[in-house]
Amino acid sequence: MNNLGFSAICMCASLVVSCSNLTLRPDTLPIEAPATSGTGGEPLSILVAPTDTTSMAEVKGGSYVPFYGKADSSVMVKGFQMDKHPVTNRQFLAFVKLNPQWRRSAVKRIYADGNYLAGWQNDSTLGHSMLEDAPVTNVSWFAAKAYCNAIGKTLPTINQWEYAAMADETTRDARTKASYNQHILSWYEKPNTSGLPVGHTTPNYWGIMDLHGLVWEWTEDFSEVMLSGESRRDVSTDNSMFCGSGSVGASDLMNYAAFMRFAFRGSLKANYCVQNQGFRCVSK
Repeated sequence: MNNLGFSAICMCASLVVSCSNLTLRPDTLPIEAPATSGTGGEPLSILVAPTDTTSMAEVKGGSYVPFYGKADSSVMVKGFQMDKHPVTNRQFLAFVKLNPQWRRSAVKRIYADGNYLAGWQNDSTLGHSMLEDAPVTNVSWFAAKAYCNAIGKTLPTINQWEYAAMADETTRDARTKASYNQHILSWYEKPNTSGLPVGHTTPNYWGIMDLHGLVWEWTEDFSEVMLSGESRRDVSTDNSMFCGSGSVGASDLMNYAAFMRFAFRGSLKANYCVQNQGFRCVSK
């Protein structure tokens, strides 16, 4: 098991502490306006990430039972387009060159902690051992959101991400397959995989890669995990604040991989920059 996986278990066990981090409401804080063109007048969408459909996969709408919710309460997810792989170092480098406010030396700490773009040599140069086609990591929720918004996309919601990620290579909902869960758990046991190039895994049913097996990913509404209140002082929600009690609300008590994922999300602040966490974007 990698260090992050172990940490996620520990965070699950001590979720009451982690949940105090959720006092920050990222959706209420401002996102600085991105640049709309490059230094040569190039459209930002060209320099940052192609918006053509070849870089995205169509996910048809449908219903599913979320991991957190009653077993008999399904949620409708409208159809959407999702990036086939996480945003790469190359793409994010183009973004920060065009958006000085998101360079490592200029970003405000309220939007990204001290680990922001750790490993880069400077504002415009990747680290010596970093691959351009590896997923960008050590980025905050704010930075990820700004990137997606700059090209007319958004971060996926938890429901969009989980809906797309419950597929294996042949099945839209593979969560009951032993092979599906074993694949995810096998990834948790591996050392850091964030330095590998995107496209590392086999495309799933929708043609999307790396939802499991490369990095953890930001979601638009990550701070709404498990809690509706803003901190542990909100006693009305304390039944979902502890790992043991929180499991009561899980639709599949045997889905250890999902417990790990939700515990990790619940431990985050919006300005956190984590070595094994990247992101991808979605559009309608």
